[in-house]
Amino acid sequence: MNSESFTIILINPWIYDFAAYDFWAKPLGFLYLAALLRKNGFSLHYIDCLSTDYYSSPTISWPRQESGKGKFLKTKVEKPEPLKGVPRNYCRYGIPSELFDQKLLELPEPDVILVTSGMTYWYQGVGEVILRAKKIFPKIPIILGGTYVTICTAHAKKKSGADFVIPAHGELEILKLVSALAGKEITFNSTPELLDSLPYPAFDLYTNLPYVCITTSRGCPYHCAYCASNLLAPNYTFRDPIAVGDEIEFWWKHHGVTNFAFYDDALLFNSEKRLIPFMKEIIRRSIPANFHTPNGMHLRGMTEDMARLMFLSGFKTIRFGLETADEKLMKKTGGKTTRAEFIQAVKYLKKAGFPKEEIGVYLLAGLPGQRAEEVEESITFVRDCGARPYLAEYSPIPGTILWEEAIKASRFDLVSEPLFHNNSLFPCEWEGFTRKDLQRLKLLARS
Repeated sequence: MNSESFTIILINPWIYDFAAYDFWAKPLGFLYLAALLRKNGFSLHYIDCLSTDYYSSPTISWPRQESGKGKFLKTKVEKPEPLKGVPRNYCRYGIPSELFDQKLLELPEPDVILVTSGMTYWYQGVGEVILRAKKIFPKIPIILGGTYVTICTAHAKKKSGADFVIPAHGELEILKLVSALAGKEITFNSTPELLDSLPYPAFDLYTNLPYVCITTSRGCPYHCAYCASNLLAPNYTFRDPIAVGDEIEFWWKHHGVTNFAFYDDALLFNSEKRLIPFMKEIIRRSIPANFHTPNGMHLRGMTEDMARLMFLSGFKTIRFGLETADEKLMKKTGGKTTRAEFIQAVKYLKKAGFPKEEIGVYLLAGLPGQRAEEVEESITFVRDCGARPYLAEYSPIPGTILWEEAIKASRFDLVSEPLFHNNSLFPCEWEGFTRKDLQRLKLLARS
């Protein structure tokens, strides 16, 4: 079969949740896969249920900030049975379901459908797009990959409705499967350890492109107790900083993009060989970039020179993962920084020109056995240092170091129902840290 006559539909599903916000959210791995498929000559069609590309209405607001972040369009829906007792509105975030059906019907019948997935507790959106796609194209095989599949593989195989389930970073495995279904040889391949061998992710599939997501590495050298990074990408690999600069320049020159969101889990790691040369390259090329770090950066290794280069090269939305100011809990959760390192890093950033409002610091709330007083002390510590605290509610993730503790601490059946991984449920609540405490601390962090 000619690969150009072999048609693929790629779908990024809705989010079903109590709350969701578009903090530069795009399925980066999925777009890398799309680029690989296109390089091999396959015909692609793309539906992103979370995109603003397809939908506008004078009566419905879907506001975007200039940098591209903003609210999702949301529709109130009935809560699934396990969440019936939660006294909060439950919504589908993204385009209306009837518009999704319409978009599918407008496309030619594909030879295969690819679906990606995000958080484990967002699997309802995955199942919904697969169900609707099967109604319209009942004979077409559906391949599912992504985070939910990797973390909860058995659940995805049983519940998703997909014909094939591919866990982990499955670009090459899915490429092999699609090529086998098409009956053709792979003509363009890449080496997972050599990230620069991948083509640029297919962001051009979007009509409206206010920003592009960038990664300079895959995986993480740290092993934080609460984090799934090492499950999703067991090996830590990184790109040539000059090649990253080339990609930034490509999106700027060819698509007019000036806002870039880093998706790295360890952007500042080994910065002398990676981030510093990259920033110098951006400055040398006079690229008018605005860089955002929604994933959070590790503060260890921050220097005065690095802070200055971050300011000069265009870092705007900066977030750091402190998680806690309690030294004992720091060591337990990963030991990636200390109070002294944090204090010094903030001083460097402020000296470089970053105001307090732009130095955002994530603090974890709701860890198994964590006390509210510890979070309150951490909020005070961050503010006293001249930075802005942001509470990040803990979500239990299967396979992480804290998973077994979370199972024991939670009143929910975390093992059999991924919906209970949702941080909005405050799943490890106890008398030492109640939901009432959480609401008080959220107000304190915002004040």
